[in-house]
Amino acid sequence: MLPAHLTLFHHLPPGVSEELKQRLSAETRGVRAPRAKVTGLMSLGGGVAYRIEAPELMAIRERLSAAFAGLLMPQDAGRWRPHVTVQNKVRPSLAKVVLAALSRDFVPREVEIAGLASWWYRGGPWEPHSRHMFA
Repeated sequence: MLPAHLTLFHHLPPGVSEELKQRLSAETRGVRAPRAKVTGLMSLGGGVAYRIEAPELMAIRERLSAAFAGLLMPQDAGRWRPHVTVQNKVRPSLAKVVLAALSRDFVPREVEIAGLASWWYRGGPWEPHSRHMFA
């Protein structure tokens, strides 16, 4: 489990860890936080997520994608659908109930993207690798 987040990439090889830190730092140092908005809900089949619009964050992801193009797994090389997961890996019938309940009172709103971070996956727990805050 991690705090609420937008996943830019699911997996980058450990050999790029230092380059990744440098690139994330360059993308955030002295840079204002990208504008972002929660625009709706989306079904994940076995879960529910908030859909996010963040054109400036999309541009950051595109620059990182270009830098690591030959190293991206198919899931990361494809189209990015920014979202914040609310519920995952449940029965689809339960996910439909949660989606309906959240949809009733949903109102689009601005959200803050505080920074960029990377994490190590340690076979279950996640371990922080680097953190880079926007100005």
